Amino acid sequence: MLKKLKIYIDTSAIGYLDENEEKYSKDNEAMLALWENIKSSKYDVVISELTFKELNDNKNKEKLNTLLGFIAQIKYETIGITAEAEHIASLVKKSELLISDKHQNDRLHIGCAFVSGCDIIVSMNFKHLVNVKTIRGVRAISNIAGYKNIDMLQPVALVDEEGADPT
Repeated sequence: MLKKLKIYIDTSAIGYLDENEEKYSKDNEAMLALWENIKSSKYDVVISELTFKELNDNKNKEKLNTLLGFIAQIKYETIGITAEAEHIASLVKKSELLISDKHQNDRLHIGCAFVSGCDIIVSMNFKHLVNVKTIRGVRAISNIAGYKNIDMLQPVALVDEEGADPT
């Protein structure tokens, strides 16, 4: 039997659990299919305190309650922002990835995923996280700093057409 993958779910991915706009329907369907796999314990899940802070910053309290309701359906480990996660975030910035101060949370998400030993960061943040430049840069950091490689994927990469786990 294969070891379960340990996945870090960032705020953007959780937000897609309740995305109702037609243009995002395929992404919403993929995240809901992944959520079903998570609910059946196919993955070990990590959610950071940062994710909860970002969710709680949402002004739409109805959406917040809906998303927190989804999270209540699953088993997960919560990780705080540790000095080690902040160090990794600083390595990301020094590597000239996500250098703007407005990207600090994105860097911290990466740091939290590394610290918690995740195999995958699940994100819908294509502009900053799930793109070739960031993925390659994060792999280089993991190699130089001695961490295991971590993949950065959108939910659809973890489910096939029928919503099953392809691993």
